Amino acid sequence: MQHLTLTFEAVDEARPGAKWAARWARSWPAYEAWFTARGGDAGPSRADCRAALRRYMPELIDTYDRLVTIAGGSGRAARFLSTWCPPPYLGGCSLAAVADRDDVRLVRNYDLSPDLNEGLLLRTEWTGRAVMGMVEFLWGLSDGINDAGLSVALAYGGRSETGEGFGITTLLRYVLETCDTVEDGIEAFRRIPSHMAYNVVLADAAGGTASVELAPGGGVTTMPQAIAANHQSSGSTAERPAFTRTFERITYLKSLQVGPSNLAHHFLRPPLLQDRYAEGFGTLFTSEYNPLVRSLRLVINGTQWDQTLDGFREERLMADYTSASSKRDTGNILITAHGSTDWSQAAMIDWDQLARDYAAGRGRQVSEYLPAAPRDQSSALRGQLRGS
Repeated sequence: MQHLTLTFEAVDEARPGAKWAARWARSWPAYEAWFTARGGDAGPSRADCRAALRRYMPELIDTYDRLVTIAGGSGRAARFLSTWCPPPYLGGCSLAAVADRDDVRLVRNYDLSPDLNEGLLLRTEWTGRAVMGMVEFLWGLSDGINDAGLSVALAYGGRSETGEGFGITTLLRYVLETCDTVEDGIEAFRRIPSHMAYNVVLADAAGGTASVELAPGGGVTTMPQAIAANHQSSGSTAERPAFTRTFERITYLKSLQVGPSNLAHHFLRPPLLQDRYAEGFGTLFTSEYNPLVRSLRLVINGTQWDQTLDGFREERLMADYTSASSKRDTGNILITAHGSTDWSQAAMIDWDQLARDYAAGRGRQVSEYLPAAPRDQSSALRGQLRGS
């Protein structure tokens, strides 16, 4: 039986230092393999990457320089950390934000293989303000909240074309480091280009909510309802819609008529909850952000992990999704206090073939969809994807 586990760690480090260095040392080999395999070395130069960051996000340049130094200072590491015109990468996710006169929540499901998420909840004060969120690409964020109560979360926009821009996780980091309100965040997204199509939902402590669609190379469309799945409204065809069930999920989100405090409950059951972990599309966690009290409730199949910006605790939880995957029963996820796993990149997986196989009823282990590589490198990457 395929063993599917993911370790979640909560780490508190005000300035990048020894803890971030340890994470870099553990994760960089897999990231570097992805970066080179996907043509990252043929991208913009180190100087161009830093210049783009200074132009669009100057508030992050000191943090970026510090991270590059901790990472060893190589040109490849510097280009990777800039996330300027990176190789393409994909993902899942459902998002929604709801507010009323007294309350507000932002909730997201993160849908992917357990092998392909970092499992890192990081609290920082890199630019002088407190930020916590789920990390991707070692300093970017897939979702998070800051000390003003502004909360953001992303979902893949459903098309793989790219344009000149930044990786979306760096944009979310920037918004939380520099913005206080939903409107501030939208203005930042209008000014800074994303390299791919992404959907972002925002909520703030004043009860503001919004959903925006980001176009490859720049451009923002504000949507009428603060919800998102894995397609956009531009008329373009969503990739793998039968596999991701994006239209089924967005239809369900549109039908919801619930208050903020009840929103997360709907993310813990189908069609928003996914259980196809071995096929690369299971709900790894549900994040519920409360902007009023600056808190995060991380839910892994009913097991709650509560954190606040002011009362953050360093912890570790290991989720075993094996039973859920083998039985197609999401009521059997075990949480323990130990374990570790290496993260490897979703972009290395042949997702199109995986989706075709799944639709035909012959899904295989995610590790079998890695691209061909030299024997030693391929074996190492498959070992990382199996968590060995």
